[in-house]
Amino acid sequence: MILGLDVGNSQIYGGLFEQDKMILSFRKNSKGGSSSDEVGIFLRSVIRENGASPEAIRQIAICTVVPEVLYSLKGACKKYFNINPFVLQAGVKTGLKIKYRNPLEVGADRISNAIASSFLFPNKNLIVVDLGTATTFCAISKDKEYLGGSIIAGLKISMESLENRTAKLPSVEIIASTEVLGKSTVESIQSGLFFGHLGQMREIITRIKSQTFKNEETVVIGTGGFSHLFEKENIFDHIIADLVLKGLLISLQMNAT
Repeated sequence: MILGLDVGNSQIYGGLFEQDKMILSFRKNSKGGSSSDEVGIFLRSVIRENGASPEAIRQIAICTVVPEVLYSLKGACKKYFNINPFVLQAGVKTGLKIKYRNPLEVGADRISNAIASSFLFPNKNLIVVDLGTATTFCAISKDKEYLGGSIIAGLKISMESLENRTAKLPSVEIIASTEVLGKSTVESIQSGLFFGHLGQMREIITRIKSQTFKNEETVVIGTGGFSHLFEKENIFDHIIADLVLKGLLISLQMNAT
C-alpha cells in the first residue's frame, strides 16, 4: 500500500492507496506545527482505526507548501514506518513543461493537481480550481504545459477576515447558499461569501478560457475541501476531491523508473 500526504497551510490531507485505488482518506489540522512523534503516532492511529495495517505500507509520497513541516514529516516516516518518503519537489519528473518565470515558485500541490488532471484528461486544455485555504486557478495546455494561474483568498480566509476586522460580524458556517438576500446577519455573511466566491471563480475561469485558450474547448476541474459547495452551479465540468493525491501517486510511479 502507498500513503499519500498533502500538507497545506491549515490541514494535512492524506489517502491510502491499494493497487491505484484509494481505500481511505483523512484530514488533520496542521496549524501550529507538530513534532515527528505527533505526526507519526497520528498517522499510524488513523490508519489502524480505519481497518488498515500501518505495517502494510511500502511507500509514502508527500507534497507540501509549508517547507518547515517537511523535516517533521520525513522524521515521522522514517521512525514510524521505516520508509524514506518521496517528496514532490524541484528536480523530480512531472511530465509537465513549467512556463512560470520561476518554476520553483509553483506550489507542489498545484503541480500535483496538474499532473493528475493531465493524466486523467489527456490532450485537453485544462483549468484546475482548488478550493482550500486559498483558492487557486491553474491552466494546463493540451501539450502538458503548465501555463500559470491565479490565486485569491479562500472562503475560510474571507470569513475569518470579516470576523477579525469588524466589531459585530460573527464567525459563520460556510454553506452553499440558495438565496442571495439573507434575512439575518449570519445568512447575509453566508450569502456574500458563497455568491461572492462564485462570481470571482466564474470571472477568472471565463478570462482564462478567452485570453489563454482563445475559447478552445477547455475542461474545468474543481477540487479541494470546498469544491462540492459549488457542484450545482455549473462552473466545473468535473469535481475530483482527491485530485492532489492522485497526482502524488502518479508522480511517485513516474519517478520509480
